[in-house]
Amino acid sequence: MKTIALIITLILTTQFSNAQDTTETHSISVSIDNVKSDTGKVVFSLHTAESFMKSGGVQRLQSEIKDGKATATFIDVTPGTYAIMTIHDENENNAMDFDASGMPTESYGMSNNPMSYGPPQFYEAKFELINEDLNFAIRF
Repeated sequence: MKTIALIITLILTTQFSNAQDTTETHSISVSIDNVKSDTGKVVFSLHTAESFMKSGGVQRLQSEIKDGKATATFIDVTPGTYAIMTIHDENENNAMDFDASGMPTESYGMSNNPMSYGPPQFYEAKFELINEDLNFAIRF
C-alpha cells in the first residue's frame, strides 16, 4: 500500500512540475530606417546586463539593407530585462570597426536611442519585456 501511494505521489509531482515549465515567450521587432547605404548588412543583437558589450548577446540576427532600411525580429524571448545593439557592418566582417583613436567607423544604435558621448551603457538602452510583444525603431 505504501508503494502504491509513493508511485501515485511521484506521478502527480512530475505532472505538476512539467506544467509549470511552460514559460510564455514573446517577440521583439526592430526596425532601422536611416542606414546610410545599402552596402553590407545590419547586425542586431539582444543582450542581458551580463552579455552587453562582452559577447554576441543572447540572440543575434542579420538583415540585408534595402533603400536604407533593415528589420529583424527576435522570437521566443522570455520575460526579463534586455537591451538591443545594432551595427551597420559595411564590410561584412561581423565586427564593429574602429579607427586608430578608438572611435567607431561603422554606424551603430541601441534601444531607447540614447545620445551618449562615450561607450554604450546597458542602463541607457535597457527595457523590460514583461507580457507582450515589443517594437523598437532604432536610429543610427
